[in-house]
Amino acid sequence: MPNVHTHRRAVLRGGLGLAVTGLAAALVGQPALAASPLVTVYKDPNCGCCNAWIAHLRDHGFTVTAQNRVDMAAVKDRFALPVQMRSCHTATIDGYVIEGHVPAADIQRLLATKPNALGLAVPGMPVGSPGMEMGGRRDSYRTWLIAPERVQVFARHPSSEA
Repeated sequence: MPNVHTHRRAVLRGGLGLAVTGLAAALVGQPALAASPLVTVYKDPNCGCCNAWIAHLRDHGFTVTAQNRVDMAAVKDRFALPVQMRSCHTATIDGYVIEGHVPAADIQRLLATKPNALGLAVPGMPVGSPGMEMGGRRDSYRTWLIAPERVQVFARHPSSEA
C-alpha cells in the first residue's frame, strides 16, 4: 500500500495555498475564506449523484468547491485510492481523501478524531447513501477507513429494513 504520510503531506501542501490566499485577503481588507471545513470535490461534469452529495455536505456546514474532470481514474490514482474502495467522485479535506458517498457525520468524526489515515471511502454507489436517495429505500453499507497498513470499518449504516 502506498505511504499514507506522503499522500497526506501532498494534500496538505495544496491547502497551504488556500491559507496564504486567506491571509493575503485579510491584509488587504478583503473577506477571508469561510471558517467551515473546505472540501474540494473532483467529479464527472455530468454526474447528478455527485451534485446531490455536494448538496448534502453543504447542508451540513461544509464549504464545497467542485472541479469537473473527465479523467477520474487519474485523479483516484494520484491519491493512491485502492481499486476496491473506489466510487464515482473523490474529495479532499484537511489532508484527507474522501471517496464516494460518505455521510457528512462520518467526515465530521474523521476531522474530530484525526486518525493516521489516507481517508474514508464508501465503495460503489449504495442506495440510500447521501446523494443516492431513492424513494426512502436504503441498503446497508459501510464507511471504510483507509489506514497505512489496512482498511477497516469506520461506520456501519443499516438498511431501512433493519
